[in-house]
Amino acid sequence: MDDLNISKWEELCKKELKGKSSEDIKWTTPEGFQMKAFYTKKDLENLEHTDTIAGLFPYIRGPRATMYANRPWTIRQYAGFSTAEESNAFYKKNLQMGQKGLSVAFDLATHRGYDSDHERVFGDVGKAGVAIDSVEDMKILFNDIPLDKMSVSMTMNGAVLPILAAYIVAAKEQGVSQDKLMGTIQNDILKEFMVRNTYIYPPKMSMRIIADIIEYTSKYMPKYNSISISGYHMQEAGADAVHELAFTIADGLEYCKCAIDKGLDIDSFAPRLSFFFAVGMNFYMEIAKLRAARLLWAESLEQFKPKNPKSSMLRTHCQTSGWSLTEQDPYNNLIRTTIEAMAAVLGGTQSLHTNAMDEAIALPSENSARWARNTQLIIQEETNICKIIDPFGGSYFMESLTHSLANEARKVLKEIDSMGGMSKAIEQGYPKLKIEECAARKQAKIDLGDDVIVGVNKYQLKEEAELDVLEVDNKLVLKNQIKRLNEVKAKRDNKLVEQCLSKIKESAKTGNGNLLSLSIDAMEARCTLGEVSEIIASVSPRYEASNSLVSGVYGSHFSEDKDYLKFSNDIKCFSKKHGRNPRIYIAKMGQDGHDRGARIIASAFADLGFDVDVGPLFQTPSEVARAAMESDVHAIGVSSLAGGHKTLIPALINELKILDCSDIQVFCGGVIPKQDYQSLYKDGVFGIFGPGTPILESANNILNKLDK
Repeated sequence: MDDLNISKWEELCKKELKGKSSEDIKWTTPEGFQMKAFYTKKDLENLEHTDTIAGLFPYIRGPRATMYANRPWTIRQYAGFSTAEESNAFYKKNLQMGQKGLSVAFDLATHRGYDSDHERVFGDVGKAGVAIDSVEDMKILFNDIPLDKMSVSMTMNGAVLPILAAYIVAAKEQGVSQDKLMGTIQNDILKEFMVRNTYIYPPKMSMRIIADIIEYTSKYMPKYNSISISGYHMQEAGADAVHELAFTIADGLEYCKCAIDKGLDIDSFAPRLSFFFAVGMNFYMEIAKLRAARLLWAESLEQFKPKNPKSSMLRTHCQTSGWSLTEQDPYNNLIRTTIEAMAAVLGGTQSLHTNAMDEAIALPSENSARWARNTQLIIQEETNICKIIDPFGGSYFMESLTHSLANEARKVLKEIDSMGGMSKAIEQGYPKLKIEECAARKQAKIDLGDDVIVGVNKYQLKEEAELDVLEVDNKLVLKNQIKRLNEVKAKRDNKLVEQCLSKIKESAKTGNGNLLSLSIDAMEARCTLGEVSEIIASVSPRYEASNSLVSGVYGSHFSEDKDYLKFSNDIKCFSKKHGRNPRIYIAKMGQDGHDRGARIIASAFADLGFDVDVGPLFQTPSEVARAAMESDVHAIGVSSLAGGHKTLIPALINELKILDCSDIQVFCGGVIPKQDYQSLYKDGVFGIFGPGTPILESANNILNKLDK
């Protein structure tokens, strides 16, 4: 478009905008990009790689030349339901209905390396995934599913050694050798230290484990992806696209350096590295993010001088956002997931999981899981989308956005490099701080109504209909798991078990040997997941994260808000009346490490004038009760996301009674189905704040009740 036509367009804009100019229809993204409403050829001036070809370096338009025109992305629904038997039945039904690959969700006890009979996990067994204690559970999980033909993705990071080892042994006992196994183990511990928190060991031992897995799989499992470098949980924790992209690429580079330090050649493992990104509601940005990720990975790998082109190809799995799902008016989530799935596909993902519409409330029901899967089937089968390779290629707008995003991510990568790499940056708390700042900023914009969420802060329903949700009988699952665990221990050769565990301990101490190889021997001898995890923890004790909070970010958006100013005055009145500020203790109980909600509440309440104590992750009810008593708080706020509320919260209230601290009030928030509210109120909870509750509203509610 020449200057004359641009001038004509500006004149038309002024006419339609009643005297204003095109400058007045610019907008700003969460990443701080100033976006125009109209792009021209000029926006591509001085940009590289705007006319690249799919399948060729730097792979912006896709890692394969033909992309979906030859083979659509893999439909890989993430699921695990309490027991291995139930999960197995669910997998087989989904495979019959069109799903192409398996993606296994484990329960939180398994993630954290505890057997089901451990005292710390009574509220977590079978919640948010399948419980795995031994090879026997893994064999049931994949019963009648041919592992030489089925690609299996497993989301596991903390207890990655016993889980991957149990999978290899289960396949062997099914008659499938490890060289035929296809799929991916997530094995991405660095992001656990930033956001998801299902770590077990400190960074040094964790990176040793990753290097051993990369070494072993590169030698013996040529079809298997040894790591899935994950940005997904960063976005779920609040990261904007720039930070999700930069931190994910930085993690990948750190793993490459770790493997090279182990003596591996880049081409011996890099072709089997894969990535995992979240796809949220920022439609254009998500498409650009996947294109920019391929560009950044290809250029970043050049430092290692790969000879195999596949080493530089970023291949990714994507999952639609769980955070964008709302408890309010939940059928809207079907539309949100469809939009996000479209962005993932138009961005060129290699596989995709679509979230179910009721996941902001509970585990997905059978119906909602079917709708989620069918979302992908309809896009693949009914739209002709698969017939065009990178339909946004060459777009003035999309190419400009892709390069803007890549340029901002490069700045963050440079900063991380100046710190000495991602491990050093994590030790300094840099990524966690940046992500929490993004999350607090986003929450403030939602609470102010600047960012619209339909059904939550605009166009709300007057009356919400209840959904039928899936509920797991935790007590029954726990009973069955412990029974099977005892049977395994009764039948095994305990002398052999001790020998296997002793070898793992020696290797963990000395650094000699390969921990995955030794774990395979141990699981074959019927050692349990907890035993393998704990023997390493005896050498490298369980990691405990620091608890510093972001301050001032949430409050800075409310400096002129009338309700905020009134609340500040109410806090002063409370303090004058009671001789101190209202004091609350924010708690996460059980093994759920997802702490975005808890940390936003803690940070925002502190900005609002509360005195806030934040407990460490993974506390038991008795530990929370004692800490709250010692801190002399008025109330405890419990964040629950993994279905443990019906066991853990009543246990906490009982512990407060034992300590004669019943005057400490308990409120809770998170993913709690409304049909559970009455039982929690009956147990003694004084307030429940579901997803989407404005923070100022919940703070007002709590202050009023504490002031009585």
